[in-house]
Amino acid sequence: MILDPDLLTQLAPLDLKARTIVEGFISGLHRSPFHGFSVEFAEHRPYNQGDDFKHIDWKVYGKSERFYVKRYEAETNLRAHVVLDISSSMYFKHFAEWSKLRYAIHYAASLIYMMHRQRDACGLVLFDEKIRRLFPTKSSYSHVRMLYGQLEKELEQEKVKSKEQRGSASADALHELAENLKRRSLVVILTDLFENADSHEALISALRHLRHQKHEVLLFNVLEHKSERELDFPDGKFLFEDMETGSELEVIPAQVKEDYRQKVAEYTHNFKVACNEARVDFEEIDTQSPFDLALLAYLNKRKRLK
Repeated sequence: MILDPDLLTQLAPLDLKARTIVEGFISGLHRSPFHGFSVEFAEHRPYNQGDDFKHIDWKVYGKSERFYVKRYEAETNLRAHVVLDISSSMYFKHFAEWSKLRYAIHYAASLIYMMHRQRDACGLVLFDEKIRRLFPTKSSYSHVRMLYGQLEKELEQEKVKSKEQRGSASADALHELAENLKRRSLVVILTDLFENADSHEALISALRHLRHQKHEVLLFNVLEHKSERELDFPDGKFLFEDMETGSELEVIPAQVKEDYRQKVAEYTHNFKVACNEARVDFEEIDTQSPFDLALLAYLNKRKRLK
């Protein structure tokens, strides 16, 4: 389902936007058939002889003078961390309606919505040159609301922070994350991979570190394909600025386009191969495309982990 960015921008708050995106994509989500007494409240059922009295809902008894037992919906065993790159390069946009960061935030919110609906515990990690915020995995509604609130803050700060120059050190942040996550999890990384190409071997090492710690990893490369992959600009001379360092380079895209595309394609292929060898799922997200393929990639990954 293709959603109009202008329509989504008008919707508030972020959880409503996430719900609009997800429910436009899929109508039925997994619900666990198992029941226990250790998770979130789901419904009541009449008391049966032998049931533990501690599970009786006394408030309901006070209203109805009948015994009802709280029944709960079991959580799955999945814990998932959404890891979001908030470095300066993520504020880039040229052809797309939204910056890479705005697009990634809405996708992150959609993932959190799906995780909560599936009774998965979800957490959030924000990083640039290092981890800035780390919220542990929980499945409660209050926790999910807090995660939405943090993402809302990042949206509100977009105009202010986009003027800053904050670099990205994905490898350092992911190594730090691997040391901090003590329980096996699914780690979903949203980043534009915008850093020196020489650093990407270090990034692969960090991804291997996460895998060595028994985490499953799904890496989404967020980019504006038309500009960043195709260099598809009109004829003329352009001044390109590195959003993380401020360095500038004057370029006539038509003169370098073919060589640029070839080198980018070769580099991307090599990076995908390295991810495959590290047993890391790699997907690209184009900020001019709907969220469907990215959501499907997440669902396919989750299905394999059940």
